[in-house]
Amino acid sequence: MQEDIVLSAAMGRDTLAILPTGGGKSLCFQVPALMHDGICVVVSPLIALMKDQVDNLRKKGVKAVAIFSGMRPREIDRALDNCVYGDIKFLYVSPERLKTELFLARFERMNVSLIAVDEAHCISQWGYDFRPHYLEIGALRSIHPQVPCIALTATATLDVRQDIVDKLLLKNCAVFAQSAKRENLSLVVREAENKFEKAQEVLRKVKGTGIIYVRNRKGTKQISDQLNRTGVSATYYHAGLNAEDRTARQADWISGEVRVMVATNAFGMGIDKPDVRVVLHLDLPENIESYYQEAGRAGRDGLRAFAVLFYSPLDLEQLRSRAAQVYPPLEFIRRVYQCLANQYRIAVGSSEMGSYDFDLHTFTQTYQLDPLLTYHALKVMQEESLLLLSEGFATPSTLHVPVSQSQLYEVQVRYAPLDALIKVLLRMYGGELFSGYVKIQEARLGQVLGISEAQVTKMLQQLDGMNVVAYHPRKDQPQVTFLTPRFDAGKLPLDQKRISQRRELAMSKAEAMASYAENTRTCRGWVLLDYFGESSDGSCGVCDICIQQSKSQSGRNGVQQIRQKILATLAGGNGFFLRDLLSATGYADSREAAEVIRSLEDEELIHTSTDGKITLVSS
Repeated sequence: MQEDIVLSAAMGRDTLAILPTGGGKSLCFQVPALMHDGICVVVSPLIALMKDQVDNLRKKGVKAVAIFSGMRPREIDRALDNCVYGDIKFLYVSPERLKTELFLARFERMNVSLIAVDEAHCISQWGYDFRPHYLEIGALRSIHPQVPCIALTATATLDVRQDIVDKLLLKNCAVFAQSAKRENLSLVVREAENKFEKAQEVLRKVKGTGIIYVRNRKGTKQISDQLNRTGVSATYYHAGLNAEDRTARQADWISGEVRVMVATNAFGMGIDKPDVRVVLHLDLPENIESYYQEAGRAGRDGLRAFAVLFYSPLDLEQLRSRAAQVYPPLEFIRRVYQCLANQYRIAVGSSEMGSYDFDLHTFTQTYQLDPLLTYHALKVMQEESLLLLSEGFATPSTLHVPVSQSQLYEVQVRYAPLDALIKVLLRMYGGELFSGYVKIQEARLGQVLGISEAQVTKMLQQLDGMNVVAYHPRKDQPQVTFLTPRFDAGKLPLDQKRISQRRELAMSKAEAMASYAENTRTCRGWVLLDYFGESSDGSCGVCDICIQQSKSQSGRNGVQQIRQKILATLAGGNGFFLRDLLSATGYADSREAAEVIRSLEDEELIHTSTDGKITLVSS
């Protein structure tokens, strides 16, 4: 559908595109944006994916920048200036930045050609990943009312689709929805106590690359180690690893150096690997949307692939229990907010858009909080537009020189110990340092200068303190950002009605996931299509239920054929001994045929005389 979507957006029409995982959504707004003058503003909540797309565009010679939480105000200011006065083609922005005065003032002056909304399901309260800041996009459209908007998502129920159209003010909207049906993907569910043993069986039968999803970080390492001990090359991935480890492990898996990636749901977004043959889930996802996206990372090349979900009765209980805990009591949420304010010593009314390094384990230990409930409390505050929790994304060190070359030269003369570093910076990065922020590597600078990385960092911090350079050291820790001036925790504005509705929605989605796992009668493809509001003209034929039903039907047809053959043979003779009857019908040594004969006798259709001969019973 890419061509139709591209042409719709290129012609200036509001467009909604629903393309499953691996459907190439980014191309659908990048191509039409490149066909017109002006800048494309891309709203996305996924910082790591934003940074990847910006890097890829730059490698192709397309100028792109990203603005997200954790950046310093002067870095944001410079990037926005370049979007107004420079030739930037793509501006990626996280949703919480949309309502800031700094962004809105510059956005009004931009020559905008297209507004692209990625992960558009986040705008819907009926979706599984609601983000209130997405509601600000409607205000953007009023600033540039003639600019078309393209909304993209991988999954959307009918309610969510309508919500996207309404909330984004899409007019005369062209809707392109690729079917959720994946004819090459065999969906399998197995009840199992020893899940690792069953996973090994699948990996022995299904050759090729695989992903194993587990719920917690500790489990990723344990299972990866177990697989390696049994001769299956594996590595693990979760948001708690540093950026270098995540990048290296992902590269090893993509290149085929390791066969299996064991990961939490932090892995997979934006991963372009078409030849994944199997995705295994050893824990139940919270909802069908998440499961569909993760399972859908198998078989993107169109060849046969398998998505296998293992569960136990205890897992179903835990799934339902977790759904009830996703929205903790309001008093607990207020307590967590107060502890955050204490942790970072934030006064009431201060720290709007302030970002801080955050370690959940240390934080919960310090304030004696339940880790899982605390995590969910932070997520609720994110839904309520109070905080943003960014889990372990890597931001490289950047540097910009805001002074003139003559002023920089004066610093070289007056501060001799800094002269060598400034010369190396100018030699390595040239005039780009004066026009914008440049990515730098302290370790590489240290190698050239013959000093340690720590010494380079100290010198850069000294120059930053003198306002000669703007230096932003790299970060790869999770961050918490206060999106509003700090409230008094007792007066924290929490929408009780919305939180209650979201709690009920989370529980209903968990129930749908549990029903999918427990289902033993209906084609799994049908179940998924029905969930996303699609109809089907036939069963998928490749899921575990369809295959089992096919075998059963084949077995029933086989038994019927044996019955008819035995009755016809007996009708043409004067009685047969058992061995002779089996030979005459072509079923010698067939236990199934012997069972059919016993069944016919129980039905009193045939009779065995005292001498052992079998005959038809006269009607």
